[in-house]
Amino acid sequence: MPRARTVPALLGELAEGHPDVEFIVGAGRRLRYPEFRDEARRFACALHALGVRRGDKVAILMGNRPEWLIAYFAILSLGAVMVSLNTWATRRELAYMLDHSDTSVLVTVDRFLGQDYTAALQEIGAAAGLPRLRHIVRLAPDGRTLPGGVSWEAALQAGMAVPESTVDAAEDAIEPADVGCILYTSGSTSTPKGVQLQHFALIENMWHIGERQRLRAGDRLWLAVSLFWGLGCENALFALMTHAGTIVLQERFEAGEAIDLIERERCTVVYATPNMVRALAEHPGYRRERLASLRTGVTIGTPEQVRLLADLGASEICNVYGLTETYGNCTVTDAQDPMEVRAASVGRPLPGFELAIVDPKTRRSLPAGEVGEIKARGYVTCGYYRDEDRNREAFDDEGWFLTGDLGYLDDSGRLHYRGRLKEMIKTGGINVAPVEVEEVLMSHPGVEQAFVVGLPDAERDEIVVAAVVPREGSGVDEATLREHSAGALAAYKRPRRYRLVAAEELPLTTTGKVRKLGMKELFEAGAGD
Repeated sequence: MPRARTVPALLGELAEGHPDVEFIVGAGRRLRYPEFRDEARRFACALHALGVRRGDKVAILMGNRPEWLIAYFAILSLGAVMVSLNTWATRRELAYMLDHSDTSVLVTVDRFLGQDYTAALQEIGAAAGLPRLRHIVRLAPDGRTLPGGVSWEAALQAGMAVPESTVDAAEDAIEPADVGCILYTSGSTSTPKGVQLQHFALIENMWHIGERQRLRAGDRLWLAVSLFWGLGCENALFALMTHAGTIVLQERFEAGEAIDLIERERCTVVYATPNMVRALAEHPGYRRERLASLRTGVTIGTPEQVRLLADLGASEICNVYGLTETYGNCTVTDAQDPMEVRAASVGRPLPGFELAIVDPKTRRSLPAGEVGEIKARGYVTCGYYRDEDRNREAFDDEGWFLTGDLGYLDDSGRLHYRGRLKEMIKTGGINVAPVEVEEVLMSHPGVEQAFVVGLPDAERDEIVVAAVVPREGSGVDEATLREHSAGALAAYKRPRRYRLVAAEELPLTTTGKVRKLGMKELFEAGAGD
C-alpha cells in the first residue's frame, strides 16, 4: 500500500516513484504522473488566485476530460473540497446542489451531451441566484457571458502570480481525516444527498479494491463510466492510481469508440455497467480478439451479465457490492475465484469492513443464509453534508451504516445481494424479493434481461409484474415465461403480468441502472392479466 494518506501526497509519491508511467490518456493528451502533477499544481495556483482556501467548496461539471481530473487534484491540493455534479442534472437539481454544497467556484464546460449549462446558470442567476458562487471557470467559452465567468486560460494566467510554495504549504496542512470531496447521490430521496469522503479512506479502501482485482503497476483502465459518479472518481480512479496504473478516458460512452480505444490503448482493466456490456457485445465492430488485452475489472448485475463481460475478454472480472457512502465497494470477489463464485456472489468484505445482516424491523442479527438488511461499519462516509436528519436515519447507535439493501451472507462469508429494501414486494401479506424472480426469469436461455416490480392491487396489496427483454430471435412469449416460472417459483412469487420490451424502452438512471420506479409506467392500466 502507498505510504501517503492524503491525495496530494499520493500524487507526489507516484510522480517520484513512477516518473515514466502515463497517468492520464484522453482528448489527445498523454500525461505521465510528474506531468499531471505539474498541471494540477498550476491549476491549484489559479484557484488560489480566485480566492479558494482550505475547506472551500469547488464544483466540477463536465464529461470525462483530463481537465476534470486536473481540477479535482488541484482542489484537493489546496485542502479544499471537490463537489461532483451530475452532467445530466436539471436546472433545479443543479441549483440545489450548488447552493446546498456552499460552492464558491464552479469549473465547467458550456455544453455537454445536449445540456446547456451556461443557459441553466443564467436562469438560476436570474431566478434565486447563488450568492456564495463567486467564480465560474469555463473551458472554451462560447461567447456568452456569465457573472463571475473566467476562462480556464485566464485563470491559469492569474495563477502565475501565486508562488508554488503556497501550494506546498496548503498540501502540508491537509490531514488524512480531512474531507476531500462531496458526491451527490439521489437514491430514493426527494433531494440529493451530499456524501462526504475523506482523504485516507480514498487511498486505503481503493487499494484493497485493487488488490481484489489483482491490479498491478502498468495496468491500463478504460474509463467511460462518468467521473462524477462514485464508481469513477471514487472507486476506479484510486484503485488504479494506488497501483500505479493508467486511466484511459472516454469522454462519453459509445460502444464502437470504446472498442477502438480498448484495442488501441491495450487496456487491461474495465469498469462497466450491464447496459455498457450489452452495447459492446452487440456492436457490429466487436470481435473477441479486439478486446484480448482485457484481464480484470469491476461490474455489477446478474450472473449472466457478469459472465457476459468475462466472455468479452475480461476473464478475471470481479463482482462487487457497495454504495457511494462505503467508498465505492465494501465487498469484492477475488479475480481468481472460480467463475461460478464471481457470478453468484458479490464477494467477502474488504479489509477494514464489517458486515452484518439484520431483520429490518426488529434489528435482530440474522444467521447465514437468511435475507435481511445489510449494515456496514469501517470505511464509511463521515456523514451527509448539512443533513443531520439523514445522518440520524443512516447510522445506528453503534455506528453501523444502514444501507437500505437486502442480502445474506453464506457459510463462507460471501455476500449475496438481494435488492433494495424499498423495492421489496408485499403480496397477500408475504414478502417477495424482486431479484429472486429476476434470476429465475433470466435463467431461461431466451431471456436477455428481466426486471420485477410490484404494482398496487386492491385484493393483494401488490402483485408481482415483470418486464422482460427477450433475446433476438428467441421466440420467447408470455406463455413460455409463465411455464418457466411455474417450475421454479412458489405461486405467490410468480409474476401476474408480463410486459415484453426492447432494451431501449427500459427507463435508465444517469448511471446506467434501470430505474425501478419508472418501470411501473411500462405496465399500462388494464393490460392483460
